[in-house]
Amino acid sequence: MTKLIKLSERLTTIARQVPKGSRVADIGSDHALLPCYLVQNGQAVHAIAGEVNDGPLEAARKQVREEKLEAFIDVRGGDGLAVIQPGDVDVITIAGMGGSLIVKILTADPSKLQGVQRLVLQPNVGEDTVRTWLLQENWLLINEHLLEEDGKFYEVIVAIRHEEAEEQNEALYANNPLESFGIPVSREQLIWMGPYLLAQRNDAFASKWSSEKGKIERIIQTMQQSQAPEAKEKEQAFGALVKQIEEVLQCMQKDRP
Repeated sequence: MTKLIKLSERLTTIARQVPKGSRVADIGSDHALLPCYLVQNGQAVHAIAGEVNDGPLEAARKQVREEKLEAFIDVRGGDGLAVIQPGDVDVITIAGMGGSLIVKILTADPSKLQGVQRLVLQPNVGEDTVRTWLLQENWLLINEHLLEEDGKFYEVIVAIRHEEAEEQNEALYANNPLESFGIPVSREQLIWMGPYLLAQRNDAFASKWSSEKGKIERIIQTMQQSQAPEAKEKEQAFGALVKQIEEVLQCMQKDRP
């Protein structure tokens, strides 16, 4: 039996979101570690490793050859979804880039999403941009995972095609995970923090938002040195974000036994 490729915790989390028997396109595949693992583990019956840059493209080809998976994995050079044709795959994974770039890739040619039933997305920043796009395009958000690895925080966002996506998304974003604490939560806050992540509130969530709070407070300190009227408005807006984070972190302290 072929020994499974060892993945980072981040890639392992992404891999867990891929159903058994999928046809997968991994966009920005780098060394094709994820497609190789998915095929070896029986989760993918076929995979496409897409990469736009020559160096990683060659590294992906080398990896697939070494694992003797050429019959199951196509390594294709191209920008974003240019590496697939409509109906090629039913799962798309995109990881390790900004949320705006992920959305740009997904919107460049909507026909390429034909037949795709699941998106597994891991933006490094701009997670709210991804959630907003999923909402606008009626992809049903079914799960989110937040982990910390090597001092960095990663959110994995999973969405599927669903007949009742619009109605179920509305219900999801109308729910208040902090209702029992008597704290209001807006739709915008859920898009910002993640509805499932806010409900789960794990240790990585606490660490991430403590860190984000510190970053915003440093921005506010810089703004306080400015005399411009717009700086005062922005300072108030950022202050409101700090208050939201503080309320969530206080709830987490109350959660603890």
